[in-house]
Amino acid sequence: MTATQRRGRRIMMTDAERDAYLTEQRTCRVATVAEDGRPHIGALWFAWDGTSLWLYSITRSLRWSQLRHDPRIAVVVDDGAEYGELRGIELSGEAVPVGEAPRTGEPCPELVAPERMFAAKYFDMDTMPHDGRHAWLRLVPQTITSWDFRKLAGSFTA
Repeated sequence: MTATQRRGRRIMMTDAERDAYLTEQRTCRVATVAEDGRPHIGALWFAWDGTSLWLYSITRSLRWSQLRHDPRIAVVVDDGAEYGELRGIELSGEAVPVGEAPRTGEPCPELVAPERMFAAKYFDMDTMPHDGRHAWLRLVPQTITSWDFRKLAGSFTA
């Protein structure tokens, strides 16, 4: 699902561009909200399966405790140094824990594919190492907004 981007249609990524981008990028920034409304943002590694963003988070983190009270989450993946190189994706919705927390490797069919992708992406391994401190959060985005300023080549100067 993508948000309507009336003003940004020229720079919006296609579904194929989005999937390739989220597969190749390594770090995202995750925003959660405290009970008193204060935001918290932190970096995480992730895996994208084409429909869900899988986040591997420390269960004793501020993020994890905030999500227990309010599952709303926003995630940004972006890159680029110069204005004409900026590109990124914002995904938002509700984070849902999957599997045991913390994760020790108990069989969980829903985690087979994300753990395989994550292990290959970050550890160059076939199987996921478990440290008993992390657990999985799944975000099936309710909205996705994207931008790729490279599509505006020559249109602007910063």
